[in-house]
Amino acid sequence: MVKEPQAGRVKTRLGRDIGMTNAAWWFRHQTKRLIRDVGTDPQWQLRLSVSPAPNALHSRAWPVEIPRDPQLRGDLGARMRHVFEVTPRGPVVLIGGDIPGITNAIIRDAFAKLRDHDCVFGPAEDGGFWLVGMRRVRPLPPDLFDGVRWSCADTLQDTLGTLGDATVAFAATLRDVDTAHDLP
Repeated sequence: MVKEPQAGRVKTRLGRDIGMTNAAWWFRHQTKRLIRDVGTDPQWQLRLSVSPAPNALHSRAWPVEIPRDPQLRGDLGARMRHVFEVTPRGPVVLIGGDIPGITNAIIRDAFAKLRDHDCVFGPAEDGGFWLVGMRRVRPLPPDLFDGVRWSCADTLQDTLGTLGDATVAFAATLRDVDTAHDLP
C-alpha cells in the first residue's frame, strides 16, 4: 500500500522534521528500493494499492509493469479491508512502503505462517504493525479494523481485538519511519 510521493501529501510527520520535499524524496526512493528487493520474488505477485486514486494509477513514481489497484477513500482499516475483499482467493500479505527492514525472507515467513493461522501481523516498534496478512479461507471477521486507533501505541492491540476467534501469528518486529528519529 503506497501513496504517490508528493511533497506535503506523503510522510507528513517526517516532513515536519526534515521538510516535506525531503520526506517525499525519501519515500520515493524507499519504495523504489522496496519494489526492487521484494517485487521480483517468484513466490508471490506484487500489486500496488495506490493513493490518491485515480491519479496514482498512472504515476511514473513506480515501474509501469507492476499492476496497480486504487485505494478506497476512508481510514486505513477501510482501505486494507477493501484489498482483502477484492483480491482473488488465497493468502494475501499487505505491507506499507515506509519500512526499510523488510526482506524477502520475512515476507516468505509471513506467508508460511498463514498455512496454520488465519492472520499474521508484523508488529512495529511503536505499537502499530507494518504487515498484515490473511489466509482468507473463511469470511473476514465482521468487525475487522472497526474502531482501531491508528498511528498510536495501541494500534496493534486494537486490531487484534477486531479479529474474533481468528488464529494469529507474528512476523518479525520492525521499525516504520514516521519521524526523523526513525530514519535508519
